[in-house]
Amino acid sequence: MDIKPLRYFMAIANTESFTKAAQQLGVAQPAVSMAIKKLEADLGLTLIHRADRNVGLTDEGKKLLLHAEKIIQATDDALLEMRELKGLSQGEVRVGIPSMLGSYYFPPILMAFRHRYPTIMLKVIEGGTWQLQKMLENGELDLSVIVAETLPDSLQTQALIREEMLVTIATDHPFSTLDRVTPETFFEEELVMFKEGYFHRRIVDKLAKACKKTPKIGFETNLIPLIKSITQQGFGISTLLAMVIEDDDELITRSFDPPIWLDLGIAWRKDSYLSKANRAFLEFVSEHGRG
Repeated sequence: MDIKPLRYFMAIANTESFTKAAQQLGVAQPAVSMAIKKLEADLGLTLIHRADRNVGLTDEGKKLLLHAEKIIQATDDALLEMRELKGLSQGEVRVGIPSMLGSYYFPPILMAFRHRYPTIMLKVIEGGTWQLQKMLENGELDLSVIVAETLPDSLQTQALIREEMLVTIATDHPFSTLDRVTPETFFEEELVMFKEGYFHRRIVDKLAKACKKTPKIGFETNLIPLIKSITQQGFGISTLLAMVIEDDDELITRSFDPPIWLDLGIAWRKDSYLSKANRAFLEFVSEHGRG
């Protein structure tokens, strides 16, 4: 069976559009339409609803999609492994990194890795840990940094870093007189938070639910310099990792009471072939990272 129609079918399922699928695949739309018609004819089934501009999968199409994802992943893994056996692959690493670690923890590691392996292409995708985890599970990433406690059975992880999540305040904030800050006290203040999907936000939301508090979120942004600036000027308080706070930030930090520690790991799919390039990256991060 030619798997090209399955790739076209998956693209349509993901984009819900023949036009967008063709653009994503870099082919003409008629070619996509003809491939899907032939696939339906070969199977004797209708896979896609075509109603005006709305495109959706039939029940049969939804079942095929589950198999198509596995077939294409297995095919791609096999082709990659064969290329490596022939020595034809220079290697590529697609890694997802949360913005805070991407800005403050990973840059020297990435530069050092690139220096040691100049022929390996690094594709770094920034996003929230939840979004990156889903991309990893869907095969859009090879590796991703995730919060270890959220690890599903389909993923395997390697410990990366353990960092304390700190209450971050302006130097003249009343919390500066405290040694630690309880969650109840924290949630009495106006907050400067990451958007939903980022690990800090998920943990803050979980903390609020545990102590039955509603967070007073005054600002939502994924821009760390903006979070710092708003906090410096006293318009709210936030939570950041210690690695993010620099000497000239005019910010101070306090531990939660009790302290909140984040165990971050780098994960990959258990059922996929991990290329030589990805194995090299894992080993390098383990060698140069700090726990």
